[in-house]
Amino acid sequence: MIGISESVMQFLLALIVAGPLLGAAAALLPAPPGLKGRSPEQAVLRHGVTVTGAILIAAIVLALGFDHDQPSKMQATTDISWIPALDVRIHLGIDGISLPLLVLTALLTFLCALYSYFNLPAGPSPKAFVALLLVLEAGTLATFAVLDLLLFFLAFEMVLIPMYFLIARWGGAGRTRAAWKFILYTLLGSVVMLLGLLLIGIKAGTFDMVALATDNGRSLSTSVQVIAVLAIGIGLAVKTPMWPLHSWLPDAHTAAPTVGSVLLAGVLLKMGTYGFVRIVLPVTPDGFHTFAPYLAALAVVGIIYGSLACLALARPGAKGDLKRLIAYSSVGHMGFVLLGIASTTPTGVNGALFANIAHGLITGLLFFLVGALKDRTGTSDLDTLAEETGAALYGKAPRLGGLLAFAAVASLGLPGLAGFWGEMLALFGAFNPADGLSRPVFLTFTAIAAFGTLLTAAYLLAVVRRVCMGTAPQDGPRLTDVRAYEFAAWTPLVVLTVVAGLWPKALLGLTDPAVQQLLAGGNR
Repeated sequence: MIGISESVMQFLLALIVAGPLLGAAAALLPAPPGLKGRSPEQAVLRHGVTVTGAILIAAIVLALGFDHDQPSKMQATTDISWIPALDVRIHLGIDGISLPLLVLTALLTFLCALYSYFNLPAGPSPKAFVALLLVLEAGTLATFAVLDLLLFFLAFEMVLIPMYFLIARWGGAGRTRAAWKFILYTLLGSVVMLLGLLLIGIKAGTFDMVALATDNGRSLSTSVQVIAVLAIGIGLAVKTPMWPLHSWLPDAHTAAPTVGSVLLAGVLLKMGTYGFVRIVLPVTPDGFHTFAPYLAALAVVGIIYGSLACLALARPGAKGDLKRLIAYSSVGHMGFVLLGIASTTPTGVNGALFANIAHGLITGLLFFLVGALKDRTGTSDLDTLAEETGAALYGKAPRLGGLLAFAAVASLGLPGLAGFWGEMLALFGAFNPADGLSRPVFLTFTAIAAFGTLLTAAYLLAVVRRVCMGTAPQDGPRLTDVRAYEFAAWTPLVVLTVVAGLWPKALLGLTDPAVQQLLAGGNR
């Protein structure tokens, strides 16, 4: 990797966190005359691509300058007093756990901005759209970079308002109800989470996440840890989303515009599971150990529930919406992430972190593809696509059909693609859980989750058969195959899905030392 001084690394991380906010403010200003191009709308959309592109470049340079020999060490750290009375500090830093999520967020937001430049969803002002997209990026990036509990909460909440408006103003049918459901669920969960974070900070005497992780719960009694895990876990579980706190997700995905669905699935869901790994596991190890079997039980219920819901939506005559089906599939996939975390083993937690990245790449691609299919046919209803319009993508739009089939087999965990390793490692972690956890119970969970992988394959292959195969009607509408801007937006996701599947060490080499250090105190 390239040698970059610590001060430059600090500047890059600060730019990555603050840059999108500055870009959002600039997006609301009138465009300079020389930059308007054909119209002010085009200028602000180009501004969105430029800002997100600059943030992506900064994230890549940061990753290249990261000391890969010490991925467990916090790097590019900034620690400035902000509210002395509460001992709240602007504390930023990255390690092997947060760096991949930071780069994933920057990549997906750039691809969404690029896609929107050519295919802006119908709605109000493009200025507002670009500004909201950049505020959403800022909140998500800050969540993965901050190392103070109260700053984490602020960043965690910062994404709610822009996502609410993206759904409510640029979404499809049922968008108002879906947007309200999204914000009410997540706000209520966050209020409870804030109480847990305050409890930890007050009892431990600090809100610094690094200091709390180093202390490893020694300054917190078991009862305080149990209460804190319950409170924080509810807020994180809503965002993950964990069954049975998931019911906001299908409505939000179904109503959201394409880029909203991509960011919601690809990035926002990761904030919940990241919080479990970054805060709950190291700061409250005894409390988490108490709840681990219950978390694992809810995780495997989510795996089976999500798969059965998808099977029901995929059957002929169910009038299942493809976006809704992919949303329910996320409930199942995130169940594997939670199962890996609940095992509290390095293998399981590494699997959970790997599955996070894989899900972001693959499900982001799936939502892009379904959005493109809906743009071409006017519907994402599976029965309409399969029978009435006769999508038959292999014959009518072979590249689009091939990409949809690729994303589907990647999502079901085909070996050699990114989806395989995370779920497999999560199962291995549950197969041999940490000391003190009942192995027979976790073996049962492992068997149920493994059965869930078969259900996942069943519904995804059913979707591919119904949408991609078959004979297209002679008088049916013609479908445009993959356009140039779509190819540009989707290719990075395809390439990274293959690279992560064939070279998992690239990601595991980052996360494993950090996870080992994170769990070391918990296994004392």
